[in-house]
Amino acid sequence: MTQFLRLPANTKTIVAIVTLAIAVPALAAIAKLDTAKSSVGIVFKQMNVPVDAKFKKFTAAIDYNSAKPEASKASVDIDVSSFDLGDPEYNKEVLKKEWFNAAQFPKATFTSTSMKAGASGKLDVTGNLTIKGKTSLISFPLSVKKEGNNQLFEGSLPIKRLAFNIGEGEWKDTGMVADEVIIKFHVITTQ
Repeated sequence: MTQFLRLPANTKTIVAIVTLAIAVPALAAIAKLDTAKSSVGIVFKQMNVPVDAKFKKFTAAIDYNSAKPEASKASVDIDVSSFDLGDPEYNKEVLKKEWFNAAQFPKATFTSTSMKAGASGKLDVTGNLTIKGKTSLISFPLSVKKEGNNQLFEGSLPIKRLAFNIGEGEWKDTGMVADEVIIKFHVITTQ
């Protein structure tokens, strides 16, 4: 004979309230991206002259726990077709197969795999960066600052463009466009 545990009606209500009380703060920890104040850009050298460019569209999901940084998580999706060099013709060129191949790979992504307290009050972040179908495990320092009710996440990440097949064919020559690229980000989140 099977017996069932019968809870009084008010016990079910209490269980539901306790479950919500636990779940809601966990959901609230994921901050909202302030797109108007945030930016993701790159710096590279063309014929030894620094060039700044930016991505106009990206999303970020950051679940940051200042008391326990190792429990923090972050992911960023960048719309490759929003890349802006400041000139419409150059913008069209970099979306072609030789460069970003935006038709086949419309997004570049970063997903953290670990975060931990680092030197000078920064976080050491490790994660997977995927550009043009190539994924690399990368690490970089991240500064985190509280600004009123907002959090500022800021840093830079050096990469090699050829490791991600950015610049194929004749563009593999690093004499024209350097292999070194620095991804810079300034991300502000609100609660």
